[in-house]
Amino acid sequence: MKIRDIVGVLGLLLITLSVSAQVVSKDSINMLKDQKQVLEVSKRLNDRKLELAKLENQVAQKTEDVATTAEKARKSAEENKIAAEKLGNNPQDKKDARRASKSAGSASRDAKRARRAVQNLEKLNKNIESLKKKIADDEAKLASLQGSGGGGR
Repeated sequence: MKIRDIVGVLGLLLITLSVSAQVVSKDSINMLKDQKQVLEVSKRLNDRKLELAKLENQVAQKTEDVATTAEKARKSAEENKIAAEKLGNNPQDKKDARRASKSAGSASRDAKRARRAVQNLEKLNKNIESLKKKIADDEAKLASLQGSGGGGR
């Protein structure tokens, strides 16, 4: 009878330990999943911050390009105006007509380059703002994950 009781207690103890081990295992798995998610968000956040720094470093060059192309377009337009005035004074002169035609084409190309430079700068600024928003979202998500105990740090 005593052996039967001892075997029964050992069996109950074995069942209790296995149930307890499963609960700990599930908790460990959930904690590891949370830590994995924190690491993924942290990696994405770092990648985005690196990309932001790269884009912000391009702003100065793009701004300079806008100023340079705008100035060149202004000069070309002024030269075109002068050539057109000369042609207007003597409309039959082939040389003046050729100069006016060339300066008009040059002014058109320079104006197009200036518009493209402005568009590139605007696109860059738009990308920077979008990236900043994504970074803020990732930081908020990371804070909420770490606040819920998933960080483990």
